[in-house]
Amino acid sequence: MDLPTVTRGRAITGALLLIAALFLGGRYLAGAGTAKEAQVTAAGDSGALQAAPAPRLVVHVVGAVRRPGLYRLRDGSRIADAVRRAGGATRRADLSLVNLAAPISDGTQVVVPRRAPPAAEGGGSAEDPAAASGPVHLNTATVEQLDELPGVGPVTAQKIVDYREQHGAFSSVDDLDAIPGIGPARLEQLRDLVAP
Repeated sequence: MDLPTVTRGRAITGALLLIAALFLGGRYLAGAGTAKEAQVTAAGDSGALQAAPAPRLVVHVVGAVRRPGLYRLRDGSRIADAVRRAGGATRRADLSLVNLAAPISDGTQVVVPRRAPPAAEGGGSAEDPAAASGPVHLNTATVEQLDELPGVGPVTAQKIVDYREQHGAFSSVDDLDAIPGIGPARLEQLRDLVAP
């Protein structure tokens, strides 16, 4: 008769020991899983830090584009990216005057000039080509066209184009005063021959 009672007692004791072992083992395994998840989460967080979005640049696109305005671009973007964000160039755009491969910095104004009217493109008399074809437009003229102006050589013509690319479109003829090599006398000489 003692045999069923001993077996029952041993069974209860064994069950309690088994429950305690499972409880302790579960806590150990749960803690180990949490540590692994923490490591995975930490690794995932460091990956998220590495994959953080690149800084954004704000550029102002104007001229012969479909949607002029302010645009946010990724760091490392090119002028071509800014023109694309502005809806692309219009049919009147003269993209040969824009360096589409140039990198953009924050706060840049991208000017996409319009093609000169056919009257301005045509040749005039050999004596005074600038007077025959009308004023040279500072925002669209090439280095060669600017070089033809009286008192403006190839070096000064290049400075005008560089100034336009760095500072944006000329708003008036008086802006030429900022170009090294063009003083007040030269500015007065060019005033009737050029337009912004």
